[in-house]
Amino acid sequence: MLNNIRNFLRHSVVYSISNVAVKAMGVVLLPIYTKYINLEDFGKLAIIEVSLTIAVEILLMGQGQSIIMFNDLKEFKDKLNSIFFSLFILLCIPVMTLFIAVFLLQPFLPSILYVAPTSLAYIKLGVVITFLRVLNTFFLEKIRAEQRPLTYTLTNITKLIISLLGIILFIVVLQYGIIGILYSYIIAESIIFLYLLTTMIPKMKPKIEREVIKLAFRFGFPLIFSSIGYLVLSVSDRFLIKYLEGNKSVALYDLGYRVAGTLNMFLIMPFTLSFLPSAYKMFGAPGDKRYYSKLMTYLSYVLVWGGLALSLFSEELIKIFALNPEYWPSYTIVPIIIFSYVFNGLILVALLGQYLTKNTKNIAITTIVAAILNVILNIIFIPKMGYIAAAYTTLLSYFILFIVSYILSNRYYRVPFEIYKIIQVFIVGIFLYSAVQLFRNEHELIFILIKSFSIIAFPFVLYFWKFYENQEINAITGFIKKWIDVTKWKDNLTKRK
Repeated sequence: MLNNIRNFLRHSVVYSISNVAVKAMGVVLLPIYTKYINLEDFGKLAIIEVSLTIAVEILLMGQGQSIIMFNDLKEFKDKLNSIFFSLFILLCIPVMTLFIAVFLLQPFLPSILYVAPTSLAYIKLGVVITFLRVLNTFFLEKIRAEQRPLTYTLTNITKLIISLLGIILFIVVLQYGIIGILYSYIIAESIIFLYLLTTMIPKMKPKIEREVIKLAFRFGFPLIFSSIGYLVLSVSDRFLIKYLEGNKSVALYDLGYRVAGTLNMFLIMPFTLSFLPSAYKMFGAPGDKRYYSKLMTYLSYVLVWGGLALSLFSEELIKIFALNPEYWPSYTIVPIIIFSYVFNGLILVALLGQYLTKNTKNIAITTIVAAILNVILNIIFIPKMGYIAAAYTTLLSYFILFIVSYILSNRYYRVPFEIYKIIQVFIVGIFLYSAVQLFRNEHELIFILIKSFSIIAFPFVLYFWKFYENQEINAITGFIKKWIDVTKWKDNLTKRK
């Protein structure tokens, strides 16, 4: 079982490189954005990027998950090329329809969408970006289904570098503002699309598999609503804050969300990219439930520990990367959003029983209900508490979704998750964070030392609470003994090869 987990972690580490690159790009861009884009325009940019994310998820129609499922089902092994072609055609239809419709209706779009005529340029560029991102994402999901994390990572890093260079050119040099950011997105997506298309065409057999399309649609169609629900849950708050509080509040909220998103980029996304292909391969094998259970435990451990560290130093991070002091109050929402991300990460494992048994309808229903609850709570509390209310309602909604997902999935495929250990992890994380806040008024250097000590103390507190199994303790001590001697690193790496 530990060998399977090690293999899973190796893939996750490779995937994490691309996510680290994404976050590194975000870190580089934050000082640029906060210097060259005012608070009002930063809020507009947040709305545009959220809108792009929603459009891409809807138009993907859940087929990214379908291609992963088909790739690991034995009965479809001899049809993978024709299945890939069929799903590609399935995606091209709505994407091309949107593309053509927007450009035919562009004179009427401002009145249809109730936006200013000046926003028409954003809409047209957004449609081009959406078109390219949908197809690029589908191609990258095929690469992920084939468990080629290095190719996936290098492709994403290339796109990020192109985007970064474009943004620096258009924002810093040419000072095009938001429109320049969209230009850079189009250039990067176009280059990657041409590359991916040339590598994917040989994997396509021009034959339409009607039965496969029906199965893919039944599997993926509920995931459209699931994706919409997740997007409403995670991004609708920006629209509501804009309507109820204005663009400046959106900017503060979005900056805090971006910093909290470090946890998502470094830990959750690499896990997510590796998890489902690995889970499908393990399904039905000896020890599969033990494997899934341990992944949930280890994920909660890593997320809470990482979330604790990020939460404790959120204020310092905001002040380092936001050059404009007007942005600094955004640190207040970071710990709350991080806690939300922890539950968001655990939800994927909690949903496992429904994915493995292809019962995706309940995923859509529960996600949409959680999203509706989130919207209602935001409408009630944002006018009373400001944008920080959106952070608390997001946390509550993700927590409820996690509990409901866990209960429903166990009806289809019961996994004996280590609930007591997961509760231990949360208790220790919350206790250490709360204890640190008692020293907030201490000298700055003392306060930083207390924060650092709390982060280091996390695994040791769990040790004294008898969290670890003997096998895990032996694996940890063996790892330390193996790598603590720097002179033996070369030998260790040679043996691994």
